[in-house]
Amino acid sequence: TSEENPQGCAEPEEPKATAPPEKTSDYYRVSEHLPARFNNPAWFRGYRTKEPPSVYRTSNQAYGSRAPTVHEMPKVFYPNSHKFSRQLAAGGMFQNNTLNVSMEKSVVTGPDNYITSYDRLNFHPSYRVNKPSICD
Repeated sequence: TSEENPQGCAEPEEPKATAPPEKTSDYYRVSEHLPARFNNPAWFRGYRTKEPPSVYRTSNQAYGSRAPTVHEMPKVFYPNSHKFSRQLAAGGMFQNNTLNVSMEKSVVTGPDNYITSYDRLNFHPSYRVNKPSICD
């Protein structure tokens, strides 16, 4: 049988031991409060393995297709306080319930005038309903 299948007699190969993934703390002094995901860049998944055609490749695609290395990970982490968001969630957004009674100023007739169809001298011809919207 060994003549028929020469690989059958060969001893099974031992799987080669892989080195543990690099940590940021192996190369840099990191904060003791640094989250574990920043100390282990190998945990980040979802980076492109299939290359798009080079004609359509942008510099952002080239940069974003590579997983981060220990040299690109943050060494300190300053979390933001959620105090503002908690207050906003408790009370809700500000809502203006006042009645708007002011008249809007016209850009066409100037800042000192109001748009009214009764003011025939200042009313712009394009606002007239009976005539076409062209200037006389």
